Amino acid sequence: MKYDDGGWNPYIAGALVGLLAILSVGLTGQFLGASTTFVRAAAAIEQVVAPDRVAENVYYQRTAARLDWQGMVLIGILLGALAAAWHDRSFKSESVPPMWADRFGTSIWKRGAVAFSGGIFAMFGARLADGCPSGHGLSGVMQLSVSGLVSLAFFFAAGLLVANLVYRRNAS
Repeated sequence: MKYDDGGWNPYIAGALVGLLAILSVGLTGQFLGASTTFVRAAAAIEQVVAPDRVAENVYYQRTAARLDWQGMVLIGILLGALAAAWHDRSFKSESVPPMWADRFGTSIWKRGAVAFSGGIFAMFGARLADGCPSGHGLSGVMQLSVSGLVSLAFFFAAGLLVANLVYRRNAS
């Protein structure tokens, strides 16, 4: 396969993620994952609005609002993606991607509502599974965990299904 779009070779990027995971376990004793960061952010926001509720919520107490290694992973993902896109000159700011606009129009609100709804479903599934795609998919597979392998298979299957439903071509 040839990757000449100016982006990173996916095999090299995958190998670098593998090295990052090894370093993460070796240096911190922690596997990659990030979904708890969003729960901590929700707890921090709710602490401002309804501190009594946070104090009574056992789940929030277990995941107290703080910036930890998972939050740093998310910040690193954001900064790393920005640096990579800037480096290969593929960075661009767009409110509605062309592929979405071709299929559904240019409404920023519609795109935002669908993206937000998808995020809600993803986080619900992550909490239901007691983890997130990065935790189950990356760390679970690296450990050859059956639950990680099954989760990753379902992530890919669901992604293919949703992409097909959302972006399929109309038979005309």
